[in-house]
Amino acid sequence: MDADEEDWDRVMNVNVKSIFNACRAVVPTMIKQREGSIVNISSIAGLKHSTPYLFIYSVSKAAVNKLTQSLAFELADKGIRVNCILPGMMDTPTIYKELTKLYDGDIEKMRKDRNGRIPMKIMGDAWDVAYASLFLVSSQAKYITGQILDVDGGAALT
Repeated sequence: MDADEEDWDRVMNVNVKSIFNACRAVVPTMIKQREGSIVNISSIAGLKHSTPYLFIYSVSKAAVNKLTQSLAFELADKGIRVNCILPGMMDTPTIYKELTKLYDGDIEKMRKDRNGRIPMKIMGDAWDVAYASLFLVSSQAKYITGQILDVDGGAALT
């Protein structure tokens, strides 16, 4: 509860308000077309908070999940589907810049630890999120809306 209000506003603006504004920008066109598909990106942190220093981040991602479901309900009868992907621990360039400091700069220790915390025993990558997104916007997902899809190697199961 010692979170700084400035940090709160920054994280909420980046993670929630930006998605709200992006949706607000595209929805009018989708309504005119009577079709559309929105895929928001959240995080499994929005489902399970397990890292104290990510308190605000977890709350913001939970807000993205609820925003997704609320929009899906509001827009369903207008032919617009809204879903959300929750990536788990991903092997992307960001972790090498941001997280290695938590492991005293030891990249292999970080990779081993992160892989070990995932039931599938390996981090995903950006392609895993991309493929899930492609499915959700495709005609194969034409009857799917309001879903929160974990792309996490089973991490949300633990």
